[in-house]
Amino acid sequence: MTLRPAAFLDRDGSIIVDTGFVRDPESVRLIPGAAAAIRKLNQAGWAVVVVTNQSGVARGLLSESDYDAVAKQIEALLAEAGARIDASYMCPHWPPITGECECRKPALGNYRRAIAELGLEPTRSLFAGDRMSDLVPAKLLGGRGMLLLTGDGKQWETEARDAGFEVAKNLREAVLLTLGRSDGLTV
Repeated sequence: MTLRPAAFLDRDGSIIVDTGFVRDPESVRLIPGAAAAIRKLNQAGWAVVVVTNQSGVARGLLSESDYDAVAKQIEALLAEAGARIDASYMCPHWPPITGECECRKPALGNYRRAIAELGLEPTRSLFAGDRMSDLVPAKLLGGRGMLLLTGDGKQWETEARDAGFEVAKNLREAVLLTLGRSDGLTV
């Protein structure tokens, strides 16, 4: 069995505009170009996996049902654009409240779970997001890490470059750099 490559994507600040502890589905806005980038990954046969830290659950700022409602809204917005997420993995923990866990990025718990459940090859995969915690798993699992300058990305740019990660202005550019520009998707 051949393992598929995946795009392990952060959610807030990478796919959707990060408004801080997003709990209202009506407030969800896709970052321009994100749906087209995800559609391109879908068309290329890559698994699209969202891995997200949602400490607001442990902090009592949103419930798991709030998270689920927002996730459904994201899926609906992407579907309207002909794109889909294959799986989502969420860490609801916050170490000062819940203690350490294996699922809070940059820990590998949710990545290993996705790899096993979906039959993924991390060394052929993209790990993209707007924080260093989204990129560190790429180094640990042998994949390609790319910082997105959306969301909080600009504040991490120097550290990401110093650590040897690539930088893209948004998810669309990251996908173009990863898959190539041959089919007309422009930045």
